[in-house]
Amino acid sequence: MSPAPAPPVTRAAGAPPTAVDIVGAGLAGALLALLLARQGCRVTLYERRADPRQTVPERGRSINLVLAARGICALERAGILGETRPLLTALRGRMIHEGTGTPVLLPYGQREHEVIWSVGRADLNRLLIEAACRHAGVQVHFNQLCLGVDARGGTLRLRDARGGATREVAAETIIACDGAGSAVRASLADAGLLRVREERLDHDYKELTIPARAGAHAMDPGALHIWPRGGFMLIALPNTDGTFTATLFLPRAGAVSFASLDSASAVRDFFAQQFPDALALMPQLDAEFQAHPQGMMGTVHCAPWHAGARVLLLGDAAHAIVPFHGQGMNAAFEDCAELDRLLQQEGVPCTQAGWKQLFARFQEERLPDAQAIAQMALENYLEMRAEVRDARFVRLKELAMRLERRFPQRFIPRYSMVMFHPEIRYSQALQRGAVQARILEELDAAGAADAPGEPRDPTGRRDPQNRGGPEGDDLAQHLVMQRLPPLPVTSG
Repeated sequence: MSPAPAPPVTRAAGAPPTAVDIVGAGLAGALLALLLARQGCRVTLYERRADPRQTVPERGRSINLVLAARGICALERAGILGETRPLLTALRGRMIHEGTGTPVLLPYGQREHEVIWSVGRADLNRLLIEAACRHAGVQVHFNQLCLGVDARGGTLRLRDARGGATREVAAETIIACDGAGSAVRASLADAGLLRVREERLDHDYKELTIPARAGAHAMDPGALHIWPRGGFMLIALPNTDGTFTATLFLPRAGAVSFASLDSASAVRDFFAQQFPDALALMPQLDAEFQAHPQGMMGTVHCAPWHAGARVLLLGDAAHAIVPFHGQGMNAAFEDCAELDRLLQQEGVPCTQAGWKQLFARFQEERLPDAQAIAQMALENYLEMRAEVRDARFVRLKELAMRLERRFPQRFIPRYSMVMFHPEIRYSQALQRGAVQARILEELDAAGAADAPGEPRDPTGRRDPQNRGGPEGDDLAQHLVMQRLPPLPVTSG
């Protein structure tokens, strides 16, 4: 079960509210503003874009989002999960589209609640900003481009995006939620206050659209659709309006790459060869492929995440990751919830020394998990674009589900730990996942993944309810009980 919303803090009569400035009113910044205001802080948000409540969202610039258990817990902590639900579409698994044949569904989990949720970035961001603005303790200033910070002097440098005027704003406490290309992080690095390493992936992405047909989804809306092709892939996530947001992930350069798709005919020939069923559903392909930007992806590593007591980096500004585990937003939301938990536990600091200690503790808590999900996100790209096509992958996934049914307190597939179990830290999921992978390999090598005499079809699939022979059961019990201590798993 998700935790109950954190109760708002009641400040002592006459005590001045603590001022916090947040750079970036995206998903993490807006949610954090609401949580901090509930803690009694006076929050000012600075956002470089125009007010999304008064403008049409840009198309083709951000990968559609997946909301999972960690993000859901953070929204519930802020008391706004109920408002979010109309924006969500449940996804029960991956629908794999091979070159020929009927698409095959690979379920994410095996319990009714083990689903993830597709949500549009613009709609969710608008909702979070509206929720933050309803709180008397929050002010939002749009069209304010952050040029950098002076961590020692405690100032923000801003430029008005409409008139071009620049100004400096005094700021006691600054939290940067300005994303993977954080201007705050860059200015701290330039000042020698932190070290940054950005690892750009050699694959880029482009967003496209599968429109609704007769007002309904053109494919099953209850799944993430994947066209895995080994070195690249196409995916499609459903939207509540009947459309799908399709995203092509492809190498930047090479024989099969974005660079090679240098004409409308090349794009159409590529889709006809690789994704013919998707092409038939994409009447706007030519125009969208030309008009929509080619986005880049990468991982950001930086240390430390804070500059003394003045500035803290949070979410993508501190630890941007590639999108292939659907955890970028969820990890950022978990950052917000963890900072809120520390503030609730220790109280809002009233001294610079208190903020410095809080920021250091936040980094200590979150850094191992940020590093773990960054690694798992990269690994999941290989799984999505290639391994899901392999008979051995399917066989081991089915074996993992059998082991979870038999040892529910000890063996939980790594994907499930990440997506459905917020009580299990990312770092713990990575560590246990490695142990479990070795167990699966040993059982598969011993033939424990098969029932005695059971034939497999050409894809390697078998009856997922079959638990194998007694020898396999004995070996499985020995390995699981010896290597995997019980987990404090919350029931769904």
